[in-house]
Amino acid sequence: MKRFFAEDMRRALLQVKETLGPDAVIMSNKKVNGGVEIVAAIDGDAEPQASQAAAPAVESAAQSDESERYAEPANSLAEILARQAQHPAMQAGNAEPKPAPEPQTESVQASAEATRVPDEPEVDIPDYVGGGSAAEIAELRAQIKGVQNLLQHQLSGLMKQEIEREEPMRALLTQRLMTMGVSERIADQIACFIPEGDDIEDSWEQSLQLLEGQLNTTHDDILTRGGAVALVGPTGVGKTTTIAKLAARYAQRHGSDSVALITTDTFRIGASEQLKVYGRIIGCPVKVANDAKELADAMLTLRDKRLILIDTAGMGQRDKRLSEQLAQLLQNKRLRIRPYLVLSSTSQTQVLNDTVKQFKTLPLAGCIFTKLDECLSLGESISVAIEQGLAVGYLTHGQQVPEDIRVADEHYMVTEAERLYDKSICSNVSDMPKSNWQAVQ
Repeated sequence: MKRFFAEDMRRALLQVKETLGPDAVIMSNKKVNGGVEIVAAIDGDAEPQASQAAAPAVESAAQSDESERYAEPANSLAEILARQAQHPAMQAGNAEPKPAPEPQTESVQASAEATRVPDEPEVDIPDYVGGGSAAEIAELRAQIKGVQNLLQHQLSGLMKQEIEREEPMRALLTQRLMTMGVSERIADQIACFIPEGDDIEDSWEQSLQLLEGQLNTTHDDILTRGGAVALVGPTGVGKTTTIAKLAARYAQRHGSDSVALITTDTFRIGASEQLKVYGRIIGCPVKVANDAKELADAMLTLRDKRLILIDTAGMGQRDKRLSEQLAQLLQNKRLRIRPYLVLSSTSQTQVLNDTVKQFKTLPLAGCIFTKLDECLSLGESISVAIEQGLAVGYLTHGQQVPEDIRVADEHYMVTEAERLYDKSICSNVSDMPKSNWQAVQ
């Protein structure tokens, strides 16, 4: 049994054929960061590929028998397991290029049936092909989908058990990273690179270092580079307070006359007044722009400033007005605006991913994570930044201006995620009855 990574399914199948031969069996496939992952195996009792090349007639007959043997789909999970018992896959360390049944296509894999690897991708059969009505075809598709989901769930469980038995270190590290909040996809990819048999603590440190290497930061881009920067994001994530912190930090470095603030938030009551209060405290000008023209005029008026920070209206990622506001930012041609997406570290992973998806219509320069003082886990934010390809600019951890903001650092983020993980473990243990402490230890 071997694991293959590639940019797409076609290249992965080519790797399987080159390494294990044209008769490999696909055990599972899934999308991973950067491509696809395939687990394939070969039959340990099959004839070597070299001997088959020397005897083409025998090979043809064997392939024909094997094809007939798996021509009928399995009727139950028990039958699938019976077939697997008759043809056990070899261990990954001892696997050699030997023939076995061909990789499965996605539809055939759903019924766990071994088939030949096609040279070209299979074409989906249209609904009008066949004798049934549209309603009958729809019902059949629903039934097949249900069987597919059941088999995928069962096979996924079997694969996890296999990994736990054959690669216990990988399974342990994957589970530990997921408990820290890291997504299963990233956790498994990192754990794959850690060799079995090493000390658990050394392996854990290696995992954290690999996680750090996946993160990107902007290296204090806003405060060192200046220019025009707009903070965008859903409502309630702390954009206005973050702008005040950045403006105050910049004023401390370069003087209050080098920074200016603009707000386009005319939807929320008192939003512009809040930013004007911050402007008076910092000592910098504040402009209000109601539309794209006023925004362009305000930027022209403030063109002598080294840093212009633009506060946008907070809207839900599904708000229809969001597209209008984003288009307003993109219309400005006089000065390039670098948008930064502000995200709350307390949000769920699905919410974070959906927010990034909606705001990616803008050429995002990076992101800012807020409310670190309120979050219970930081692994979710780290996973979203990695999977969405977002560089992290800054982290905020309170309401104090300008104290509660820091430049994002890969090591700090991973260390903080581990600290929150350790804190949650200790909290869970302390909440247990004393009779259970010894078992946990």
